[in-house]
Amino acid sequence: MTHPWFEGARTPRVLAHRGLVTAEDAAHGVEENSFAAVAGAHSAGAEYVESDCHLTADGVVVLFHDDDLSRVTGDPRLVADVSSSELESLMSGRGGLITLDQALDAFPTVKFNLDVKAAAAAEPVGRAVARHGERVLLTSFSDERRRMALSVAAAAAGTGIIPATSAGSATIARLLAAVAMRSDRLVRRALAGVDALQVPERQGRLRVVTPRLIAAAHRHGVEVHVWTVNDPADMGRLVALGVDGIVTDRADLALRTLG
Repeated sequence: MTHPWFEGARTPRVLAHRGLVTAEDAAHGVEENSFAAVAGAHSAGAEYVESDCHLTADGVVVLFHDDDLSRVTGDPRLVADVSSSELESLMSGRGGLITLDQALDAFPTVKFNLDVKAAAAAEPVGRAVARHGERVLLTSFSDERRRMALSVAAAAAGTGIIPATSAGSATIARLLAAVAMRSDRLVRRALAGVDALQVPERQGRLRVVTPRLIAAAHRHGVEVHVWTVNDPADMGRLVALGVDGIVTDRADLALRTLG
């Protein structure tokens, strides 16, 4: 059965990477993964927002990509070492801090693609999304963090819908090996319990997204989403190749390009 996260939405899917920050927004100091960035993606018509989850010192799950604050705020401390109130102050002139609970409550029609960035965030993320399982996809480079968040969400949801999920790095590595070996049995095993593959087109010299990978995923009902694609020509080329979703910093441009 198709998870509700995939239902009723346009395809190819456009996933707003860390929200949407236009050139005008950036000129006014708006940063990625801020309240304003999520609002900007929603206003542009994006049905999906991709974001990242960290845990603050006082146990609040916030949408933030990096382990530390230096790139976004100029503060060298780790997210895990500051309180949510401190981070709210630092983000006040940068589009505003947004917590995971705020994102889910303030944007009830948005479907979220959430990357669990820190081990400490896995359990609280799972608890937070449990009542929103139909519109959340959980992922992480770490399959262990991803599975922990899913397990907590499933336990908290009871008979409700658990989030969809995309594969972590170890699972993707096994899948690529299985595709190279042309073993559908190993492909099926690698994709068990996975709803999507979210991958770069290339990783160094390795071409990750190939017609063979896409075909293998589709045979087992799994979508392929490619990150991070900002050039319209690349968007069109990848969609023509058969990918199901584009993760992009330019959701506004992607929505116009892909119709």
